[in-house]
Amino acid sequence: MNKQPLHITNGDVLTNFLNELDVVGEKLTWQEMLCEGPTVVEVYSDAFLDVRKRFFNSFYDIDLDTDKIKFELNKLDSYKEYSEIILWFEYDLFCHINMIAVINLILQKKINLPISLVCSGRIEGSKILKGLSELNTEQLMDHYKKRVVLNSEDLDLAKTIWGIYCGKDHNLLKPYIITVSSFKYLSNCLKAHLERFPDSTYGLNALEKNVLEIVKNNAIKSKHHLLGYALNYQGYYGFGDLQISRIIEKLDVFFTKEDAYLTLNRKGHEALLGQHNFAIEIDNNMIYGGLKKFDFQFNKKRNKLVKTVLNAS
Repeated sequence: MNKQPLHITNGDVLTNFLNELDVVGEKLTWQEMLCEGPTVVEVYSDAFLDVRKRFFNSFYDIDLDTDKIKFELNKLDSYKEYSEIILWFEYDLFCHINMIAVINLILQKKINLPISLVCSGRIEGSKILKGLSELNTEQLMDHYKKRVVLNSEDLDLAKTIWGIYCGKDHNLLKPYIITVSSFKYLSNCLKAHLERFPDSTYGLNALEKNVLEIVKNNAIKSKHHLLGYALNYQGYYGFGDLQISRIIEKLDVFFTKEDAYLTLNRKGHEALLGQHNFAIEIDNNMIYGGLKKFDFQFNKKRNKLVKTVLNAS
């Protein structure tokens, strides 16, 4: 029997797209958002599943479907039936953290197969970055044909970054921002990650500041209207409705509803002007891998994370 590839996709939409195109091979759909919440190095160990279940339940009131996850991941146990593994992940932080975890899971299972990457982002003739599911059939198949084979250095890099992400010192990611690898958007994602911590001057992270600027510069009629803007103008984060909606709700202290429009109140303007550090006023209980968001702030002058004053002992 001829062996076929195993395709690991970044979600159901892309899996369905590949099936519609009759792309040959088994499909494994990755259903996670590891860019938020606690993680441990051993991917999908009992400890990993436990912390993920508790995170989704407490932060998003979601019961994680572990049976569905295990059903998909069990496809990796049949690795001897596959000719290669093809990863389908996009240019953004959301996808890159998931992708790095997938690679680590493959390594932890000691699967010795060629691994290649189909990664979308910059498209000829387009001014905006595009996700895989936003490509037309010709563009997607062209990406597939030009997929990049990951070498041992790429795999080692993914292993190192995952270990740091699950650890307590994310400044250790900084040298890898300039590391040359087959992950062409990794540098942008690592920079975006460090800027998810509150700015040491005004206490908002890059995403939160962006939301306030959208309100300031546009006629926003509602939080739902704001959600649409924030989803479309978020740079290298790639967050979904669930995540952006939570961010908007946490920023409610900076908004006022006037004449059917959302506007910035005094605190909102002061935050954008950097007049006060508002980190303590926002419910910063999010966790990124091994770090609590509130425990560190990003110092632009020093270009590094520094301990929040309350936690600097």
